[in-house]
Amino acid sequence: MQGGSLDEVEAYFKKQNYSYEVLIVDDGSTDATCELITRKIKDKKNFKLIKNPHGGKAIAVMSGLLKSLGDVAIFTDMDQATPIDQVEKFFPKFEEGFDIIIGSRQGRSGAPLVRKAMATGYSAVRGLILGLPFSDTQCGFKGFNRQAINGIFPYLLSTWEKRKIGGAAVNAGFDVETLFLARKKGFRIAEVQVSWRHVGSERVQAINDSIEAVKDIFRIRLNDLQGKYK
Repeated sequence: MQGGSLDEVEAYFKKQNYSYEVLIVDDGSTDATCELITRKIKDKKNFKLIKNPHGGKAIAVMSGLLKSLGDVAIFTDMDQATPIDQVEKFFPKFEEGFDIIIGSRQGRSGAPLVRKAMATGYSAVRGLILGLPFSDTQCGFKGFNRQAINGIFPYLLSTWEKRKIGGAAVNAGFDVETLFLARKKGFRIAEVQVSWRHVGSERVQAINDSIEAVKDIFRIRLNDLQGKYK
């Protein structure tokens, strides 16, 4: 966890003229993460820590979104690879009537060449098998209105909770499944370019994560053929 990220988020929101809440979801950490966060937010009245048993990124994100109270909720990575001020690019799209806004990391400056190559290959497979038209489904910066949250995540959460998770779980297929189901349900999705910087992470295990991501693409297609996304 980047030590100053919560202070950066608080400093940004204090300058805004709208109400806000910040939910930090801990994915069953076994170190001192929760204690550190508790100390960091004790004087931040709009910040709340949610402690989950380990289940991976997908369950952590969905539980946070479902417990949020606002008309619009954004999920973002703790390391702030995409700075929180990029949310300003989302608001006009929500005002235009879009239900879901996804960030797009054009160029992915600073990312290792192997990660860029793998992302290109994954995008090609994703488009071929699932027909998703987006250039970047994996950016950890997405926003949803309340209708989309309630229409998508209760179902997805129940299915992901049944899956066995072990070790560091990036759950790349979660983002794809979210967008695939959203389109099936008729929600309007916009993609906007956001600032992004590469932040190295031990949670990202290139080979294993890529294999799991491709397996998820075929799982999603099979689910669709079996009529599970209604």
